[in-house]
Amino acid sequence: MTTYRIASIPGDGIGVDVVAQAREVLDRAGSLHGFDFAWTDFDWSCERFLKTGAMMPADGLDQLRDHDAVFLGAIGFPGVPDHVSLWGLLIPIRRAFRQYVNLRPVRLLPGVVSPLAGRSADELEIVIVRENSEGEYSQIGGRHNSGQPDEFAVQQAVFTRVGVSRVIRYAFELARTRGGQLCSATKSNGIIHSMPFWDEVFASIAAEYPDVRSEQSHVDALAARMVLRPDTLDVIVGSNLFGDILSDISAAIVGGLGTAPAANLNPERDFPSMFEPVHGSAPDIAGKGIANPVAQILTGAMMLDHLGETAAAEAVSAAVDAVLASGVRTPDLGGNATTTSVGNAISEALK
Repeated sequence: MTTYRIASIPGDGIGVDVVAQAREVLDRAGSLHGFDFAWTDFDWSCERFLKTGAMMPADGLDQLRDHDAVFLGAIGFPGVPDHVSLWGLLIPIRRAFRQYVNLRPVRLLPGVVSPLAGRSADELEIVIVRENSEGEYSQIGGRHNSGQPDEFAVQQAVFTRVGVSRVIRYAFELARTRGGQLCSATKSNGIIHSMPFWDEVFASIAAEYPDVRSEQSHVDALAARMVLRPDTLDVIVGSNLFGDILSDISAAIVGGLGTAPAANLNPERDFPSMFEPVHGSAPDIAGKGIANPVAQILTGAMMLDHLGETAAAEAVSAAVDAVLASGVRTPDLGGNATTTSVGNAISEALK
């Protein structure tokens, strides 16, 4: 029997609640499909930061390196600035392990009502491929003349040919396996250097994929199109910032962040990939038993697929669909079920 070594980081807030349920579903899926998990628990979180001054230990990356994947809940809590928690845990893992693809698929799940009136499930299925290692989220820059009337901040965006090419090529390959359609998010009419460079790289790679219908769209127009004409979109590729924003919009139009999974992928598999849902830690409902575990469970399905357990991944997704269609839903989806009852129902549906 294959055993997968998974680093489990529940993190903060509802991350603790939903990871527990997702792990039970994944263990159940493994028992039915002939594999199991060796979970290693890590308490890396904002709570740890407040106690020790660090989100994770100095050798944290070395502790993760030999695992097959990292399963993350959510990071963030009042009292710890978001940039501290993000740069203290998530970004170091993403960059050290070359997880340059942030993959965020969304679809309208059974029984879930989209805020877009009259849209059916077949019109609301989009995948965002977000560049995850450079772009607008760089460390280059600083603040000067702090506290003075002439104080200013400089933030440098970084776009390399290697970084842009590899994420765009990944998006083209993904589009080939789906509807053969890819849209690139740009803003070359206003950002004079980095975005024309992005566009040029996109156009050069598009020439290698004549079977994929490719187009470019300014990100503001694309955001509007996602709301007004989502049925015209399939795979979208964007820079770190644009992909981040567009993925939240895509999650919102299919019913909310509580249903949206995500993965930070090292496609070459030289390092472990990290799987985390789109939603945040929602500290206001943490521990109340009402957090929606669906996004974390579907994130687990993405992890199964990455590990090569495709049948198990499809079974988990089907179980989620069946449970939601039956009316078992948490309050954010208009139901009254608890975190645990939804998780248990999905585990049972795996039979």
